Amino acid sequence: MRRALLVAAAAALALAGCSSGPADGKVTITFWDNNGGPGRTPIYEELIKRFEAANPDIHVDYVGIPSSSVQQKYDTAIAGGGTPDVGGVTTSYLSNMVGQEALVPLDEKVDGGPLKGKLLPSLVETVRQTAPDNKLYSVPSSGNMDVIWYRTDWFAEKGVQPPRTWDEFTAAAEKLTDASANRYGYTIRGGAGSVFQLLTEAYAYSGTDSFFEGGKSTVDAPGNADLVEKVAALYKKATPEADVNNNYTQMVAQFTGGSAAMMHHNLGSYGDVTKALGDKVQALPLPVGPSGKRTVVPNPTDGFAVFRNSENQDAAWKFVEFLTSAESNSYWNEKVGQIPANTDVRSQPWIEQNKPVKMALDVLEDPATITVPAPVYLPQYSSITKADSEPQYQKVLLGQLGADEFLKAMAEKLTTAQQEWEDRK
Repeated sequence: MRRALLVAAAAALALAGCSSGPADGKVTITFWDNNGGPGRTPIYEELIKRFEAANPDIHVDYVGIPSSSVQQKYDTAIAGGGTPDVGGVTTSYLSNMVGQEALVPLDEKVDGGPLKGKLLPSLVETVRQTAPDNKLYSVPSSGNMDVIWYRTDWFAEKGVQPPRTWDEFTAAAEKLTDASANRYGYTIRGGAGSVFQLLTEAYAYSGTDSFFEGGKSTVDAPGNADLVEKVAALYKKATPEADVNNNYTQMVAQFTGGSAAMMHHNLGSYGDVTKALGDKVQALPLPVGPSGKRTVVPNPTDGFAVFRNSENQDAAWKFVEFLTSAESNSYWNEKVGQIPANTDVRSQPWIEQNKPVKMALDVLEDPATITVPAPVYLPQYSSITKADSEPQYQKVLLGQLGADEFLKAMAEKLTTAQQEWEDRK
C-alpha cells in the first residue's frame, strides 16, 4: 500500500514538472514559423531560448511549416478554430487572413511601446496597403529585394563585367555558356514560383511604374512582353533544358551545383548560395531596360501576427515585440541576410560587411529608384500568378505560346480582380 502511494505521488510530481499550464504558473503560446526548415529553425530556437530566459512565465511552442503549404495550413486552422497564438506571415496572404477576421490589429500596441517610430516606414506602409481598412495586422520583420546572384570566379575567367542592362545581361549569359562542359550562363525558374520572378524582371526592364493604370493591369505592357521574349530566347541556348520545370530548390541546385553562372532570386537565398560558394558569389540589382529607370517590385514583406482566437494575447504580443526588437531583429537578419525592419539595426557593423544587403539598401534608398508594389492584396493574386499563369509561362518557354498572349490573359484576370477589390472597399 505504502509503495503504491509513493508511486502515485511520484507520478503527480512528474506531471506537475511537465505541465506548461496554469499549474506551474506558466503560459504557453504556440508560434508557427511560416517557412520552417534547417535554414531558419535553429535561429528561431535560439531566439525562443533568449525570450524564455527573459520571460520565465511564458513558454513558446515552435512549429515549423514549409512555405509551400503554409497558406493552406492557415486557412484550415482558421476554418477549424485551431490557429496559433503568433504566426509568421507575409503580405502575399495577409489580405486573405484579414478578410477572414483571423488577426488582431496591432497599431495601438506598436504606438504604445518601444517599437513606436522604430520600424522602416516603407515596410509598414506595404503591410498597411495589404489590409482593406489600412490597419497594421502584422509587424514587419524583414525586407527583401530581388537580385541576380552571380559567380565571380566564372565572370573573371571569361573577362565578363557584371551586367547593368538587360542587353548586357543576355550577352553575358551567352558568353558564359559552355554546353559541352555543362556550364550555362543563367538558370531560369520555369516551374513553381516562376511568374512572380518573371514579373519583377519585366517591370525592371520596361520601367512601367504602376501595376494598374486607370484600373487596368499593365502586366501586358509592350516593354514587359519584350522582356519575356528575351528570357524565353535564352532557354536552352544559355540555360539548362531542365529549367522549364525548375522550382526554387532545383534552380538553386543548378546554380550552387556548378551548372549556371547567374540565378535570379532574392536576398533570401543568401544562406544557401554563400554556404555552397563562399566568396565566389555576389549579388547585383536586376538590370535596367532601355528607359534607364531603376524600377523595383518589392517582395512580399515578412512579419508577425497575433491571432484573434489566442487566449493569451498579451503573452503573444510580448513575443512579437521581442522578435522585432533591435537585438532580435539584428540577430535574425544577419543570419538570413535580409534587410532589417527595425531602424536601430542600421548602425550595426554587419550591415556594411554584408555586400548583398548593403547593395540592396543602397538601391532602395536611392531617390531615383521607383518601387512598383505588386497587388498582393488581391485575394486572387496568388491563384492568378501561380495556378493560372505558371503552366502558361512554361508554354512560352517551349515556344508553344506567344509572350503577348500569355501576358494579356494574365492582365485581364488581374484587371477583373482589381475591379472587384475596389467595389468591395
